[in-house]
Amino acid sequence: MSDCLFCKIAAGEIPSNKVYEDEDFLAFHDIRPIAPVHFLIIPKLHVASLAQCGASHQALLGRMLLLAPQLAAEQGMADGFKCGINTGVGGGQEVFHLHLHVFGHKA
Repeated sequence: MSDCLFCKIAAGEIPSNKVYEDEDFLAFHDIRPIAPVHFLIIPKLHVASLAQCGASHQALLGRMLLLAPQLAAEQGMADGFKCGINTGVGGGQEVFHLHLHVFGHKA
């Protein structure tokens, strides 16, 4: 989507502090962290929110979740971290591109 902030970040049009990138996903540090370590994992494919996911997104969601512990460990959170997906306005979603928050208290 041309007006989506995270699509622009994924395309390299807007800079980010990257944690990880492959052909399907990008992970980068949150610009307004709520913990000492706080990064987002986004699919490069535009999906507005978890509510728009269906059976065809199963592999995408699985890979996204499996990236979380790997990247958390690389960011110094091998002993524990939290994940969250805000969905919809009522769920606190601010950017309407699916993203997984990964955060922890240790750097």
